[in-house]
Amino acid sequence: MAKSALTQPVRSAVGVVSAAALPVVDVLRMLDVSGDGLSGTDVARRQALYGLNAVSSHQARLLLVLWHQLRSPLLGLLLVAAIASYFVGERNDAVIIAVIVAVSVGLGFVNEYRAEKAAEALHSQIRHSTVVVRDGHPDSVDVTTLVPGDLVELRLGDIVPADLRLLEVSGLECDESALTGESLPVDKNSAAVPDGTPLAELSGCALMGTVVHAGSARGVVVATGASTEFGTITTGLSTHQLETEFQVGLRKFSMLLVYVAGALTTSIFVINVVLDKPIIDALLFSLAIAVGITPQLLPAVVSTSLAAGSRRMGRRKVLVKRLVCIEDLGDVDVLFTDKTGTLTQGHIDYMRAVPAGDHHHDTVLRWGMLCTENTTAEGRPVGGNPLDQALWQSPAAAGERAALRDYTRLAVLPFDHERRMISVLICDRGGRPMVVTKGAPESVLERCADVPAASRDALAAEFAAGNRVVAVAVRAATADQLTAADEHDLHLVGLLVFRDPPKHDAAQALHRMAELGIAVRVVTGDNPAVAVKVCRDLGLGEGGALTGSDIDALDDDQLAEAIAHTTVFARVSPEHKARIVRVQRRSGRGVAFLGDGVNDALALHAADVGISVESATDVAKDAADVILLEKDLGVLADGVAEGRRIFANTIKYVLMGTSSNFGNMASAAGASLFLVFLPMLPSQILLNNLLYDTSQLAIPTDTVDEEQLRRPSHWDIGFIRRFMICFGPLSSVFDFLTFGVMLWVFHSGPEQFHSGWFVESLATQTLVIFAIRTRHVPFFRSHPSLPLTLAALGVVTVGALLPTTPLANVLGFQPLPGGFFAALAGMVVGYLALIEIGKRIFYRVTPAAPPTRPRYSRHRHTKRRAAYFSTARSQPSLSPTGR
Repeated sequence: MAKSALTQPVRSAVGVVSAAALPVVDVLRMLDVSGDGLSGTDVARRQALYGLNAVSSHQARLLLVLWHQLRSPLLGLLLVAAIASYFVGERNDAVIIAVIVAVSVGLGFVNEYRAEKAAEALHSQIRHSTVVVRDGHPDSVDVTTLVPGDLVELRLGDIVPADLRLLEVSGLECDESALTGESLPVDKNSAAVPDGTPLAELSGCALMGTVVHAGSARGVVVATGASTEFGTITTGLSTHQLETEFQVGLRKFSMLLVYVAGALTTSIFVINVVLDKPIIDALLFSLAIAVGITPQLLPAVVSTSLAAGSRRMGRRKVLVKRLVCIEDLGDVDVLFTDKTGTLTQGHIDYMRAVPAGDHHHDTVLRWGMLCTENTTAEGRPVGGNPLDQALWQSPAAAGERAALRDYTRLAVLPFDHERRMISVLICDRGGRPMVVTKGAPESVLERCADVPAASRDALAAEFAAGNRVVAVAVRAATADQLTAADEHDLHLVGLLVFRDPPKHDAAQALHRMAELGIAVRVVTGDNPAVAVKVCRDLGLGEGGALTGSDIDALDDDQLAEAIAHTTVFARVSPEHKARIVRVQRRSGRGVAFLGDGVNDALALHAADVGISVESATDVAKDAADVILLEKDLGVLADGVAEGRRIFANTIKYVLMGTSSNFGNMASAAGASLFLVFLPMLPSQILLNNLLYDTSQLAIPTDTVDEEQLRRPSHWDIGFIRRFMICFGPLSSVFDFLTFGVMLWVFHSGPEQFHSGWFVESLATQTLVIFAIRTRHVPFFRSHPSLPLTLAALGVVTVGALLPTTPLANVLGFQPLPGGFFAALAGMVVGYLALIEIGKRIFYRVTPAAPPTRPRYSRHRHTKRRAAYFSTARSQPSLSPTGR
């Protein structure tokens, strides 16, 4: 394993292997740091030297975006053919083709680059913090500001923010799967190990990107950013991210177009060569046909939609880590969510202490305050869980803080999700050691030797009232060490009661989720009676409740059946949550999980869309696809609706483009059979396609019918193919009518024929968006957006005027007679009327696709972890993984 290379002016930074091999005192001496941590001056100096603690930079890159536009094989072939035609004398056509291709690439580039800038802006708003000791005081800071020598506090669920040499350890276990691939957590301690020890055996160190699975610790930073072991590994990673369902659909659709374009191009080329037309003209014409049937600006339309959607979602306080996740959010129809902060206010208030037996209220409160993992600074808690913070910040606790000075904390057995409690070993001024245990009442009471019946009745009453309850118990200690085996024969001191009332707008948000066709299920570690009470108060009580033990008794098939009839899953472990999500995904429905705690990370990874909040633990934010700036179901409903709107507008472009382009190109192939000249010049086909696509860049602004927002829509390539085959020939009918009008009514030559078909095909395929964009009658029951209306009408006007401009000769056009435009108006009206009739028949015989599809896991832990240690700012030296 390579050593971290942190040297130079500080002259004290050491690699992770060296740090593990040295005694603690030597590590601190080399890093020039005391037990009080670094001073503000030291931090500023080291930040200037080492830079940000980040391994990647989410930065829009001009050249990379440009390459995305230029890598199309069709464009490459077209440019080669244009160059060849230039050297054989067809210089005007070659120049025109090159200019049109350049404009097309430029439009795609501008829109994709704007989307990349939007993604960069999103990443700049996502922050992760850690508790660090500086100037003798603990404080919460952004992980990217850490420097070698910082003293960092680790707690359950924390992502280790840098390579650390452990100084103090209490039952620490770290999940190192992101680095080693091993699924089992690794025990950690502060003992030194020999240099050259394998990565998984570095028990004296905690490495960047690993997750605290159990226990707590304090460590000193020995490496940051790209110099860490994690940074070294991610340098060699591919930056390709696994495809989302939306991207899979786009890829399959693109392959459909490749097959269609290949068949048409080959047949048209062969037909024109057989008919003794010039090979260069035939080649350019067939390639132009291929480009014409391809929605060249589809990536630009998608990027524009996603970028605009991300900005709208940002205003609605929804951030996405990847723009394509917006559509996946709209794909959701089942939401599993925790209770605290989502259905409840999330601001936990300490209410009262309920003493057991002869104990006093103040005694229960004092023992509860002593039994904590919180780090305290000047009487305020830093870090720790919300219940402890609520207890310490309550008015009742103010009078007990002075009494806490009489006790010394000797050891801590941190909270974990198996025991569901925390224990501390304390000693009073008389030297008497005591074990104090605090946690879930069911777990604490089963370890107590005697529990008064009155206490059990009081507990049941508090649960029935919807209050959260923590039990506190003590016993005399006989040793100076503390393990889980010491949590027995406890004496119940009493109960601490907390209140987290329902949100005033939660019922309205739940109603809106129901209108969107999303089934909401509550998954919580709280008591089932409390969760059921809250749900029923909010009108979400039609289903039953299952506990973790109930889930353990069911196999996956039974659990799948039970989920459909269950509203509340209570007292569940992280593994239970992940299993529930995985089983639900088997149904083929889009599954989202909303959570903000340490115990939610597994379920967030397992869901199709993981959703967390800005105030969540870092491990939850790291596992999520979407971050809510407010933990509010109403905000989430806005995000879902926006995702569905984006997908609906993308499908509008796809359906319109494939059907009309297929019809036009089929018409061109048919016309080649009886015309002695090309029905349209290659440059004219490309210009037609460019103008048409440009008008469709306004589609992202379009309104969407309400019924399209009420249920998720999915890619259905079979549906798109049927639509193309059904509506493409309708376009060809009016193309051949145009051919007849031009040849037999106006007796047109090649130039006027080209002009007439150019104007007619542009008008019909552009204006058909108004019919295809909705299943209703356009303009009467469904109104398009103003930008789309102006763009479509503007492009048709430009196309109609082109044959009369000075560019007509260059482009191969000729002015059209006035009678043609009267015929054109009639054909456009007739075409749109025929589309309306065909639309009604098509949707009557073609039902909507069922909202199911195969599921897969697209998450990769190392890639997710890289997002944690990233910055949206330009940091070339910290960007080995790219964007």
